[in-house]
Amino acid sequence: MVEEVLSQNEIDELLSAISSGEMNADELKKEEKENKVRVYDFKRALRFSKDQIRGLARIHENYARLLTTFFSAQLRTYVNISVASVDQIPYEEFIRSVPEMTILNIYSVAPLDGRMVMEINPNIAYSMLDRLLGGRGSSVSKVEKLTEIETLLMSQLFEKSIVNLQEAWESLIEIDPVLEDFEVNPQFLQMVSPNETVIVVSLNTTIGNESGMINICIPHIVLEPIISKLSAHYWMQSKPKDRDPEAYSKLTDNIQEVEVEATTILGKASINIEQFLQLQKKDVIALDQSIEKPLTLTINKEPKFYVQPGKYKNKLSAQVLEDIKGVNEFDE
Repeated sequence: MVEEVLSQNEIDELLSAISSGEMNADELKKEEKENKVRVYDFKRALRFSKDQIRGLARIHENYARLLTTFFSAQLRTYVNISVASVDQIPYEEFIRSVPEMTILNIYSVAPLDGRMVMEINPNIAYSMLDRLLGGRGSSVSKVEKLTEIETLLMSQLFEKSIVNLQEAWESLIEIDPVLEDFEVNPQFLQMVSPNETVIVVSLNTTIGNESGMINICIPHIVLEPIISKLSAHYWMQSKPKDRDPEAYSKLTDNIQEVEVEATTILGKASINIEQFLQLQKKDVIALDQSIEKPLTLTINKEPKFYVQPGKYKNKLSAQVLEDIKGVNEFDE
């Protein structure tokens, strides 16, 4: 038996119906008793939890930002890409939803098994092509008539974008994506069995004045080895990082070159304003520092060492006696 969780909208509708008199509580209880069993379609097996779906959404939100920056630079125009939805559906349903003629990029993602598909709406694809050829980014739906030059230009553009996919996934696993095929007819694309569960990530895409969808299809076989890493528990774990010896050495060298202020306080005294105004030549001010106690050496105004004054190469100097382990340790 599968329990059904009501959405907030459904709860609001029920409360509204009860308050308006369209439905009373007794009828609602009777309906609940009658609907204890819900039909489950094994062809639409849910193999990913909501938590794992959210993990995939986080990855592709980052991917969408990276693609936005990449295509903006390549096409030199306004580009906005954002995640619209992340769903798990049978592969057959994904193929049926794809237009008869579209742009399909097939990627291998070693070391993971299987392949991923990126489907680009013809409006978006031809807007990209028009910008690459120096146009304003207008779209012409003639995918079935792609020339060899057009095919080469578009495949090269999406091949360059591979680095963004690699960067977006590196928080989970280091992959080596390769554009294996470029296709325009989804009927020739049979990667997995029709009933196999796939993740479909839909990206709202705007390029110039044209808008459309980019859909990414990820079969279950690709994600199976890393499913455990998609949960929130994995994302919140602290991941220890190995120290980079070269970076550590450079940081150490740079810190050692930083200049700090070293000051030795010979002593202090307090006088009032009247005494200060009456000071004359050869007057003596008694300091609070005993000649039998060491002086304090401060580094950037923080006491660090006990020292004794002296002379070194005809210059006043201070010889370090010991570290300060407690503030005012030598005071009575």
